[in-house]
Amino acid sequence: MLNKAEIRRCLDTFAEMFPDAECELVHKNPFELVIAVLLSAQCTDVLVNKVTKELFKKYKTPEDYLAVSLEELQDDIRSIGLYRNKAKNIQTLCQTLIDEYNGEVPKERDELIKLAGVGRKTANVVMSVAFGEPAIAVDTHVERVAKRLAFCRWKDSVLEVERTLMKKVPVDEWSDTHHRMIFFGRYHCKARNPECVTCPLLDICREGKKRMKKEQA
Repeated sequence: MLNKAEIRRCLDTFAEMFPDAECELVHKNPFELVIAVLLSAQCTDVLVNKVTKELFKKYKTPEDYLAVSLEELQDDIRSIGLYRNKAKNIQTLCQTLIDEYNGEVPKERDELIKLAGVGRKTANVVMSVAFGEPAIAVDTHVERVAKRLAFCRWKDSVLEVERTLMKKVPVDEWSDTHHRMIFFGRYHCKARNPECVTCPLLDICREGKKRMKKEQA
């Protein structure tokens, strides 16, 4: 496991490499962000943005999504994985927003998680990006980076990874670190071909060292 000095070095390195890291899902308000993050499950942000470019022109309010048939909404997001289930969740979510929250996206994590298709990761993204609340959303990139660099243990669950990062990262850096770790994992410490050779953290990365030894063997 990394010590405090090594963790600080990692955070500073993330900041140096990706100082402008931010949410890459295009949105104009909390409602659009919720829909975009829901659609992004097991899908790239690039594809989601292509779909929402037209989707958000057609649907601007929860009522708009409920004014069409489920089949029509499915057709609008058909190019996205799991589109049938996501379309159903979107309409259920929109009905809940109308019935329980006056059509507005709630700002509390516990309330967000009650919405169809919204898990803890999505809730944390919305809290951080839409409402400016400190949060660390653990997606596949954040989890991979945290485990490869030994912020936490390989066997840790996603929730355990989140809790560990919340303990080891200063609160005022949670949101920025979340975005920077996503960028670090998406563009540098990639799942299949991580750029270990040029990584400034190779000397403290247990997984990077293992990979380099295998390549040199």
